[in-house]
Amino acid sequence: MKRNLCLLLALSAGIWWMRQSSIIGAMAAMEKNAFTPDAIQYGPAPSFVRPGAQLAVLEGDPMASTGDYTVRLKMPDGYRIAPHWHPKRENVTVISGTFRVGMGDHFEESGMLTFPAGSFAYLDPSMHHYAMARGEVVVQIHGMSPVKFNYINPDDDPSRK
Repeated sequence: MKRNLCLLLALSAGIWWMRQSSIIGAMAAMEKNAFTPDAIQYGPAPSFVRPGAQLAVLEGDPMASTGDYTVRLKMPDGYRIAPHWHPKRENVTVISGTFRVGMGDHFEESGMLTFPAGSFAYLDPSMHHYAMARGEVVVQIHGMSPVKFNYINPDDDPSRK
């Protein structure tokens, strides 16, 4: 009887220890896959957008030949993205600030829609659009790699300068 009780206690302790190890392991993995706003590291945005914006890659590689990606783009007040389109669907969530978006081949502020924090929009491939930040704006963009900007007017492409 004592032997069975000792065996049961040892087994219970072993199971408890394995569960704790699994929880600790899951928490360590989550630290690499989950981010609080203050832990997000921003750097310069790629050359296909004008200088002044900052980019943080949260998941994947937006420039890879395939795969999922999630990025955040931080833009200062008045920042503009000239009319362009993407060959793949773009999913955009406004995290903070007010993001203004227009559709078409010419930047026309009067025709832009206003999206406050919490807004979501998706743009199907080849939809011609442009954007502007009102106040400091952070948007989260996710989709399938690779990210490609095709500017309507090639002179608007900052990577060509």
